[in-house]
Amino acid sequence: MNSQTKQDAPKVYKKRVLETTEVDFLTSYYTQNGDNAAVSGGIGSESLSDVTGTFVVSMPLNDDDVLTIDAGISSYTSASSSNINPFDDGKADPFQASSGASSSDLWTNITGSYTHSSDDRNDIWSTKIAISSEYDYFSLGVGGSYTKLFNEKNTEVSVQGNVYIDSWKLLYPIELRSANGGKDSFNINNYTITGNTNYAPAFVPLNGTGRNSYSLGFGFSQILHKKLQSSVALDFVKQDGLLSTPFQRVYFSDIADSFIDNFQLADDIERLPDSRFKVAAGGRLNWYLNEIVTLRAFYRYYYDDWGITSHTASIEVPIKIGNRFTLYPSYRYYNQTAADYFKPYESALSTDPFYTSDYDLSKYAANQFGFGLSYTDIFTKAHIWELGLKSIDLKFYKYDRDTSFSSSIITAGFKFVMD
Repeated sequence: MNSQTKQDAPKVYKKRVLETTEVDFLTSYYTQNGDNAAVSGGIGSESLSDVTGTFVVSMPLNDDDVLTIDAGISSYTSASSSNINPFDDGKADPFQASSGASSSDLWTNITGSYTHSSDDRNDIWSTKIAISSEYDYFSLGVGGSYTKLFNEKNTEVSVQGNVYIDSWKLLYPIELRSANGGKDSFNINNYTITGNTNYAPAFVPLNGTGRNSYSLGFGFSQILHKKLQSSVALDFVKQDGLLSTPFQRVYFSDIADSFIDNFQLADDIERLPDSRFKVAAGGRLNWYLNEIVTLRAFYRYYYDDWGITSHTASIEVPIKIGNRFTLYPSYRYYNQTAADYFKPYESALSTDPFYTSDYDLSKYAANQFGFGLSYTDIFTKAHIWELGLKSIDLKFYKYDRDTSFSSSIITAGFKFVMD
């Protein structure tokens, strides 16, 4: 009797979370310029170019579970970081790139994530592990999240947490290594020092090479109307360990300047506290005006215990052009106060406990203008092997601070689905 009842029970259809394997290829080209390089104590070229390529493969394991692998590589060339050792090629100058090993580097990353959805798709759990590496830095991260949908999926709440365990290779400015008995091939005694010829920095190496970061985030999203959706987010980040960048120079106002060629020798490196607490709160509002135009507005407030507060506001206006094309004009405004420890070039004192001349920690305002174009082929007619092209996204952003710093980035994304 029970067996017959089970056989006669209607089968409930359950839509798969992901119907088929999806492959995304993302690439970007980034350039920047400026005159406040932290490597040379707040002066010098910030010129940098970077090319990035990333593959993201999302594979359905069954109706409920998805495995995603995200692997990328980034190659950069930097006039600023090349001046960790500015004395290896011709006349040294903070506004000219050196040709040393630190002038370029590769950054690699791989992240694996697993997502499980409940039968009714109202509960979603995910976990991830991430590894990234470059010449002087290694990072290992783990994280997880939980999302709950209710009110007929009109309301969503989420919580996520991440832990990153990072380690530095302590790469100091070349003159500090040499002046303190380092074994590098560079020997400061082989060079003519001008200005203060009695160059004798009281340099003390950093203590420890590790940095730990812990983050906890909360999200809430609500469909207010069939054309209006809002969301808010609250994030907390705690960092401990080595938060100073070992190769960023600082020049003191109470010590006479020493030079080799046109390059000023470091008085010390950046010194920052070994802990930092950050809080960010933000909100989004998406308004679907009609089938053609949507407004996407965003605001975020940020605070940390180093003295920085910031405000970010942005707007993006997707405009559909027919069934396949969408335009994405956007604008973003940002401003921040300076960190308590920020000192412009030759403003720090040798008696100060903490100091940095990194202009990322200075007071500034910035504007960013962007424009994008996307193409969608819902029938995936174009193919590469067994992959059908689903969409193409192209975007360009121009960013300018009210200092000398500016940057540009071009991004492209290609989404494929497995036949």
